[in-house]
Amino acid sequence: MSQDQALKKFRYNALDQTGKEISGVENATSSGAAHVALLNRNLQPLELREKKSILQYELTKKKVPRKEVMNFSRQLGVFIAAGIPIMEALEVIVDETSGKMLKKIIEQMIGDLRSGETFAAAAAAHPEAFPNFYVGILESAELTGNLDIVLNQLADYIDRDTKAKGKITSALIYPAVVAVMSVVTVIILGAFVLPRFVVFFKSLNAKLPLATRILMSFSGFLGQWWYVLIALIGLIMIGFTMMRGSQSGRRRIDGWILQLPVIGDLSRTAILERVCRILSSMLRAGVDLPRSLAITADSANNMVYQEALQSVRRDMMEGQGLAGPISRTGLFPGAAKQMFRVGEETGTLDAQLVVAAEYYNRELETKLERATALFEPAIIIVMGVIVGFVAVALISAMYGIYNQVKVQ
Repeated sequence: MSQDQALKKFRYNALDQTGKEISGVENATSSGAAHVALLNRNLQPLELREKKSILQYELTKKKVPRKEVMNFSRQLGVFIAAGIPIMEALEVIVDETSGKMLKKIIEQMIGDLRSGETFAAAAAAHPEAFPNFYVGILESAELTGNLDIVLNQLADYIDRDTKAKGKITSALIYPAVVAVMSVVTVIILGAFVLPRFVVFFKSLNAKLPLATRILMSFSGFLGQWWYVLIALIGLIMIGFTMMRGSQSGRRRIDGWILQLPVIGDLSRTAILERVCRILSSMLRAGVDLPRSLAITADSANNMVYQEALQSVRRDMMEGQGLAGPISRTGLFPGAAKQMFRVGEETGTLDAQLVVAAEYYNRELETKLERATALFEPAIIIVMGVIVGFVAVALISAMYGIYNQVKVQ
């Protein structure tokens, strides 16, 4: 096979020397080689994806668990700090790695390093393990020679991020279980229990109270049209997935999430903590502010904040500063705007962002506790109302039948 036949096409988004975002297609043998080619043209890659045919696309995109990436970063940082060459360190780590996917990635990175690519370029070839901000920090670390320190900082960030997500998951487990059990209980009542009472009441030609008639109508509807309800739920899920897959649809959904009473506040706080943490990590690693903002926007996981941060970066490149555009987005609360302003005026933006990240991390924990404390009794009350209504409807019907029989 010739070298030309081995070339692949990679679609990229990058920043030029003026800070302008450009896109195009780069021909290279690998993602790492495309990354290096862009750097040699004085372009800072933001996103790099191989152009694949329809047959090449995977239905599900597998990702390396964050905990494995954290351990890898920590181990590699220790080896480099001890003076062990990066190639030897990777060869030791790959032998001790239990995760099959990460093990294969490290082996490919070793091959890329042997072919002359940088460590950051080798990592950039595997976005399933190393996100954009990770690669951007690695590039600056290799230039400044403090790769061991930066790898430990990245491990610390991933550790904090993983713990924050774990807290959110743990806080939502009990309410989710109660909610699911409530739905299952209603379905069992409507599909299996209530139809038996319908037959019983009809056989007696009983005059039923309003609550019982409502309950019987619901049971009849559920028993007759259950397949329509299932099909409707399936269509809603498919529509949501398709909507989430489009740019405009994802932005609309992300906007709706931010407007929800409790979940929106939690999402906003989690995004602010993530933005401040990633931006501070990149600035501390020596990444320039325009590229740091671009990569942080991509890592926000919310289209509303992504577009706002991209707008902030454009305004900043036009000479409007940082604090003013941040304030105009309307997405950052007063405390965050003040920290950005102080950091910009005093030249301590990275330190201010660390303080802001810690502040929003504590806020997120507090709001999670409050939300859980409110959510659990709310579900229990709703469940109690539903079961209570069923009980009252059935008991009142039985009491009415008893009175009719007694009169006769």
